[in-house]
Amino acid sequence: MPNRNGVGLFARAFIEQFPLIPVEEEGRLCEPTLRENFIERVFCYRRWQDLAQSGVTRRALVQFHTIHKYLLLAHSPQQYEVLGRLVGQAHQHRPKELACRYGELFMKALAVKATVRKHVNVLQHILGCFKERLGAHEKAELLGVIGDYHQELTPLVVPLTLIKHYVQIFDVGYIRDQVYLNPHPKELMLRNHV
Repeated sequence: MPNRNGVGLFARAFIEQFPLIPVEEEGRLCEPTLRENFIERVFCYRRWQDLAQSGVTRRALVQFHTIHKYLLLAHSPQQYEVLGRLVGQAHQHRPKELACRYGELFMKALAVKATVRKHVNVLQHILGCFKERLGAHEKAELLGVIGDYHQELTPLVVPLTLIKHYVQIFDVGYIRDQVYLNPHPKELMLRNHV
């Protein structure tokens, strides 16, 4: 009787040939957080490919890393640190070598499942960018919806919607440019599950 555990021959060959391309077992895509993670990785891989095809310069890599900061923190704070050190030492690497290493670590970081706790950490970091601009009522409201998300009473889209509202009102460019706020088209209606 054939054993159905593990990766099939075609899947194994595909993964070996294209190690950065996101791959997920079909049955696992029924679970909302795994499906969301997979789709995020697909869109991040596309952005990475666009950068790689246009030629990775040190400056472009810094910009790419900067706009993915909060998304990376939501997946793997440890890998974010490693990537940050790599970007900080970019001048020590040839551009092609730097691009290969960064791409590998970037996709590895995103393969780590984002959790409620890590999302809450990111949301609190973002809140810190508004602390001088928000009044007591607005800050309490945002803390309240982050708390509700932390207790899994509301989906992630709730605090994110309020943050996007404040980004627009206060025109906080650094936060507005973060991929974390819009990692995939809103029409996919992800981040709506508790």
